[in-house]
Amino acid sequence: MPRLKTSFAVILSIVLLTVAGCASGGQQSAGGKVKVVTSFYPLYDFATQIGGEHAHVVNLVPAGVEPHEWQPKSRDTQRMVNADLFIYNGAGFEGWVRDFLDSLKPGEKPVIVEASDGIELIRGESATGHHSDEEDGHEGHGTEYDPHVWLSPLQAIRMAENVKDGFVRADPDHKADYEANFRTLSDRLQALHQKYEQSLAGARGKEIVVSHQSFGYLCRDYGLKQIAIMGLSPDSEPTAQDLKRVRQLVRERGIKVIFFEKLLSGKLVKTIAEDAGAETLVLDPLEGLTPEEEKAGADYVSIMESNLQNLLKALQ
Repeated sequence: MPRLKTSFAVILSIVLLTVAGCASGGQQSAGGKVKVVTSFYPLYDFATQIGGEHAHVVNLVPAGVEPHEWQPKSRDTQRMVNADLFIYNGAGFEGWVRDFLDSLKPGEKPVIVEASDGIELIRGESATGHHSDEEDGHEGHGTEYDPHVWLSPLQAIRMAENVKDGFVRADPDHKADYEANFRTLSDRLQALHQKYEQSLAGARGKEIVVSHQSFGYLCRDYGLKQIAIMGLSPDSEPTAQDLKRVRQLVRERGIKVIFFEKLLSGKLVKTIAEDAGAETLVLDPLEGLTPEEEKAGADYVSIMESNLQNLLKALQ
């Protein structure tokens, strides 16, 4: 990891020298649109809907790429430096972002939005929702906070509002349009939240077994408990004790479904499921779309609706 940080710092220095003297004021992209750069997919979706016709939005992490593993290249850094509005998740999700922000002079900064600002964060060691570390056998995996705030529709509403506020700061002339677009998106997210709240309140089961410990906010906000095979980072390796514990819990509690993620290999999850006599379903952490989903026009709401259907299958 230190090697990656050093590499990024060098790239950043080169890019800053290249773009020195270039202003990053409002609406400099083709057609007078606000240039927006987002760090990963949910923020791209929100920014596209809120910005509407006034925004040109670029997402840094390509479709099908796991954002935990992604590092910006020089062209990505140049896009961020030249943007009118830069939106990132925060809460430690983008490990590279602090170097980027700290290296910019105040006059060079685009309008910055930390989308998780104002959300009550879950500490890494308690990121399993209702379980303590001792209960589910996990330690904090070195993560201070669980960054996966977007996986609760309730928290997504606040994130979208932060994005809207960023647009208004970057381009106050179109404030009324951004406010109207936000209300439309907020209505969709509120309806999604209510669907989650009502559907999960009536679910018979309350425990879900997941591959990656990323559903703490969903569990906290909708009364569920997650049992995670791996930690907050999807590249963390479960110990033999972790695997034994999960198999035992699945058998003892009669859990019929273990969830896996599309952008990560599901081999380990499927092996555990076979051993425990359970089936597997996708619970999408929405860190990015697959190319197929992009072509099909999927978005945050449609994928979260699919997640809800799979949750209800598992919990009934």
